Amino acid sequence: MNELGDYSFVRSHTLDASMQLSVTQNIPLTGGTVRLTSSLDFLHQYGSNGPANRFMTIPVALSLSQPIFGVNTLKWRGRIEPVKYAEAKAEFMSATEDVALQTVNLYFNLILSRENLSIAEQNLENARKLYTVAQEKRKMGKISNNDLLQMELNVLDADGELTQCRSALKASMFSLRSHLGLDEDAEIVPVVPAAVPVAHISYDHALAQALANNKFAHNIRRRQLEADYEVAKAKGDMRQINLFAQIGYTGTDTSLGDAYSRLRGNQLVEVGFSIPLVDWGKRKGKVKVAESNRRVTESRLRQESMDFNQELYVLVERFCNQRQQLDLAMRANEIARRRYDTNVQTYLIGAISTLDLNDSQQRKDESMRAYINELYLFWNYWYQIRSVTLYDYQSQTLIDNDVARYIQ
Repeated sequence: MNELGDYSFVRSHTLDASMQLSVTQNIPLTGGTVRLTSSLDFLHQYGSNGPANRFMTIPVALSLSQPIFGVNTLKWRGRIEPVKYAEAKAEFMSATEDVALQTVNLYFNLILSRENLSIAEQNLENARKLYTVAQEKRKMGKISNNDLLQMELNVLDADGELTQCRSALKASMFSLRSHLGLDEDAEIVPVVPAAVPVAHISYDHALAQALANNKFAHNIRRRQLEADYEVAKAKGDMRQINLFAQIGYTGTDTSLGDAYSRLRGNQLVEVGFSIPLVDWGKRKGKVKVAESNRRVTESRLRQESMDFNQELYVLVERFCNQRQQLDLAMRANEIARRRYDTNVQTYLIGAISTLDLNDSQQRKDESMRAYINELYLFWNYWYQIRSVTLYDYQSQTLIDNDVARYIQ
């Protein structure tokens, strides 16, 4: 400012650079933070008559930051994060079982498609043979023209059914090949499983395994902990006080060496807190909202737990009843096949009508499809229980895939 009181701008050119290295360690017991810091600041003034360079150093400084009366966030994270990891691991293992379940679905679709094709081929062959016999019987006047036309219609229906079954088989083959990552020219020959696992599964044991291993159980625990943490945090914010302390050395000089040799002690202690004189109940309102949200969460968790237990109970009951259903379907399939073979021979000697023969053929085909469907349901329930409980009831061991091997 000159003698007239005017200000004039003085141009200044400086170069400023800084470097800092710090190591931080959390204190889970108290929720505080300890930090070890070393820093160097450099300032160069262009066009100055004094020293052009200035170094300011902090060779070492130890600082502590500690919340007082507040919530220990590190302690809560130490409780929540392991549950999160267990939930993620359980979800991954359940996903691998779901892949197996999807494979079972596609495999049995292929089995059913091939069985339908085999049935269609056999039905067409039988329809042609019976139509030839019917033509001879018509010539001898043993059957009516209507029966002959019906046998011809059976041949046409069987031929059309065969074409559709071939198309369905190709589609099922393509789906399974795509799921397994096989080449387009790979030929999969499905085999109907001759045996099923022998295992007794009780609801109490399945529920215990599910509550210990399933991702849903970990999800329930995590959400409960998070709700409790929000309440604790809201209460802690009502009386939050922060303590900051630092001890170390600092130095400043025009040369780098002297800045590190001419050191002075540096101690700093700060205590900060804020007390609103009037907050119109804002902090208490936050606590009430957090507590209300926790009650809502607990109510939802109870309902979800009841639904989960009920669904598991139904699944176990269906699996336990499925073996009996499978045995009944196997027996029905044997009887229907023998009945059809007998009716074919009986029709050839003219002892039964065409309608009776067609009915036995239809029952034979339906019983075979029903048997395959019951077999599919058994394996479907089996892998569903494995996915829910993460327990192998055949080997009586936990399903524990090497998760780390997949995420590296």
